[in-house]
Formats: sequence, C-alpha cells, structure tokens
Amino acid sequence: MSSIKEEYKYSALTSKIIGCAMKVHSTLGNGFQEVIYQRALAIEMRKQGLDFVREMEMPIYYDGQQIGKRRVDFFVEDKIMVELKAVINLQDVHLAQAINYLEAYKMEVGLLINFGSKSLQFKRVHNRV
Repeated sequence: MSSIKEEYKYSALTSKIIGCAMKVHSTLGNGFQEVIYQRALAIEMRKQGLDFVREMEMPIYYDGQQIGKRRVDFFVEDKIMVELKAVINLQDVHLAQAINYLEAYKMEVGLLINFGSKSLQFKRVHNRV
C-alpha cells in the first residue's frame, strides 16, 4: 500500500507543473532549443504562483571526493526536481539521467519533460530516499 501512496506523492504539484509545460508547448510548439522552453516554463510557473529555483548547481561526489558539478533545470517548491529536454523522443539515457539527479540531490520525486516532440512528453521519476 505504501508504494501506491508514494506513486501519488506530490501529484497535485506535479500535475500543476505538467499543466504549465503543456501551456508552453501548445504556445511554442516543438523545434526550439531547451533554454527557450526553460525560460518560457519559468514565466508560466511564476504566473501559476509556483516557487522555484532555476539551474541550481550541485556537486557530484565519488568516494568522498568532488568530481564535478551538475545543474538541474528546476527545483519546484523544494519538493520536485524538473529536468527539461528538447529532443525528438525521450530515450532510456534521459530517464537514467533524471533518476541519477534525484539520487544526487536526495529528492523523492522528479519530472522529465520533453518539448522536442510534436506532443509534449513527460515522465514522473521516483527515488526511494
């Protein structure tokens, strides 16, 4: 039963974010660079009253040593990590990347959103922290 509850954790918030992404995609369509969608989504989420941080940098560690840094596109309401893509189709590597970010940032729920296809693509990703 707890796994069912986990699947729906923050569902109202993720639905609101997806709604913002749908509005952006229906307005702009596909074919732009990721940064264009990122800027438009920031505008739309602000209009919807969502609190977020854009391109927050996080150090990546291996064996206790920092080996690099990574920026995730959005952290929304300190609960949801949002990673954007502008590719023809989402691939397994994009999903793996989103899951790795969840683990690195110690977040439970994230969204992977692709603006590059004719129809908006999105996936909820989970991490059992």
